[in-house]
Amino acid sequence: MRELKSSPVVNPPQIMSKVKPAPLPPDTVIGGYRVVRKLAAGGFGVVYLAVDNEGQQVAVKEYLPSSLANRPPGEVLPQVQPEKLSLYRLGLKSFFEEGRALAQISHPSVVSVLNFFRENETVYMVMNYLEGGTLQDFIITARELKTQKVFRESTIRSLFDEVLRGLRIVHQHKMLHLDIKPANVFITDDNRAVMIDFGAAREVLSKEGNFIRPMYTPGFAAPEMYRRDSSMGPWTDIYAIGACIYACMQGYPPNDAPQRLEKDRLSLSLSRLRGVYSDNLIEVVEWCMSLDPLSRPQSVFALQKELSREGERRYTKLTVSEKVRLQFDTMLTDTKKNLRKGTGFATKMK
Repeated sequence: MRELKSSPVVNPPQIMSKVKPAPLPPDTVIGGYRVVRKLAAGGFGVVYLAVDNEGQQVAVKEYLPSSLANRPPGEVLPQVQPEKLSLYRLGLKSFFEEGRALAQISHPSVVSVLNFFRENETVYMVMNYLEGGTLQDFIITARELKTQKVFRESTIRSLFDEVLRGLRIVHQHKMLHLDIKPANVFITDDNRAVMIDFGAAREVLSKEGNFIRPMYTPGFAAPEMYRRDSSMGPWTDIYAIGACIYACMQGYPPNDAPQRLEKDRLSLSLSRLRGVYSDNLIEVVEWCMSLDPLSRPQSVFALQKELSREGERRYTKLTVSEKVRLQFDTMLTDTKKNLRKGTGFATKMK
């Protein structure tokens, strides 16, 4: 694997447009891999389906933050304005180090990094090509069935037991994921849950760049991620795990951290699920999503231990007065929702 070396990025004098950078053209060869087509694109990079020299399919992720770089259609080199170059390079270094660290991890619930290299003034991360769908896709499908439970409790527990096994290994390697959300949990066709799209570069750019809006997915980012001076640790990823479990129970994301700091309605939302899900699972979500980092599980092991307590399930029914209060609150919530229709689950979870 090639080492990261300093190399100038193309700096065009013209002012770049706000159009997203174009993906690499099909049949472009990078590091011995031939690009077949674009699979996905986000604010920090593009993922391609590619084939290696032996014809094996791989996924190649390219570092290409749309807030810092541009690329006209048909070109291969990113274009970065001089004033954004230092920040671009900072994210580039973080992305490279993330690839190096992930290449050392071998676990079925963590995306496998096969190679990482620098070319075309950026960095590429080569991973196993996975077939299946994201947890977000499954949640949307399950929610549209309009059943009482989005997912069965046994499904939620087994799914997140698998994810936590992988996350524990990641933390043991002194890494954090920092972007756990249903869109980044991939369910393969052979029924494995795999964490993808780690957020180290995103976190570095969020802290160092003066961006107008935070680069986090509303509902899944812990409150400390919104503050420049706060320390992050396993408890930060654990908050996101709690938010993912919430989404599997409710069918949509929880309120984002800034909203919760103003008025926290998490307990009220979860109380609607009493009798549907066990008290233990509801308590686990509240514990993971505590606004105070010190009040959350401090390690994945502590959370695994609690989540495995299947024998202690209790289902507490709501009292009449609680039902009346919830009905009143639901009416208010529905009124507000009708006023801002159109901002659905898929939009919030991008």
